[in-house]
Amino acid sequence: MVRTGLSVQPFSGLMGAEVVDFDCRQPLDDLTREAILQALYKHQVLVFRYQKLNQVQQIAFSEAFGPLEMHVNQASHGYERPNFHTVTNLDADGNVLDESPPEARFNGTRTWHSDKSYMPQPSMATFLYGVEVTKEGGETLFASLTAAYDALDDATRQRLDTLSCVHSWAQSMRNSGSRAATAEEIALSPPVTHPLIRTHPGTGRKSLYIGMHASHIADMDEEAGRAELFELLDFATQDRFVYVHKWRQGDLVVWDNASLVHKSAPFDWYKERRHLHRTVVRGGTPF
Repeated sequence: MVRTGLSVQPFSGLMGAEVVDFDCRQPLDDLTREAILQALYKHQVLVFRYQKLNQVQQIAFSEAFGPLEMHVNQASHGYERPNFHTVTNLDADGNVLDESPPEARFNGTRTWHSDKSYMPQPSMATFLYGVEVTKEGGETLFASLTAAYDALDDATRQRLDTLSCVHSWAQSMRNSGSRAATAEEIALSPPVTHPLIRTHPGTGRKSLYIGMHASHIADMDEEAGRAELFELLDFATQDRFVYVHKWRQGDLVVWDNASLVHKSAPFDWYKERRHLHRTVVRGGTPF
């Protein structure tokens, strides 16, 4: 079936848009797939509301945009399928966990990051589906690294464009105050170096490429390079660059990891129910 007239309604002039009246359970034709990709590149965050997706259907929709990837962090539960992640505070019986370890409640998802920037080929797009969502808290915040780059003065942009940045899973765990990385995780994801200013593969626009997965600026004293990255992240995550997504049940939110960082807002772990399904499409090598 060929779909025509994809309806996309922007949330603001900054970022984020709703794809209206779209059923993600149906197979995608090439024209519609390309229209969704172009909308994602333009708006950075897309919201498909009122979805009714099971695991197989979400995987199929996500795989239409590229191969799915597994997560380095297998310590927390929810990986019965290698490329499908359950983000939840519920146990197998559907009850709110009351004895979960602190790292399950307070982890790297609470800090600004671009998914898997510590890999040679970081994530292209993340698909997060709200099965059960919180009434208060638990929002997902997105900061446009493209808008932040555009807001830098010319001299700063020119200087940063010559620099590279080391990204590291192990340092990310330290940056976020989480548990130490395991030897297996470090072997799966040794430090990698990417441009500090990334060119988007779909649009050619430039963005900062930073976040808590970033360790330090290459060829610079590590502490000094790390401090500069934190300053850049503070600049890039000002309210003027941020869209806050308040979840509704049935939302499928898709975001473009090459052009933004994101994090989750805290919520009452012991009162609110939160159960999300996550799939991630692998991207290419940043340039």
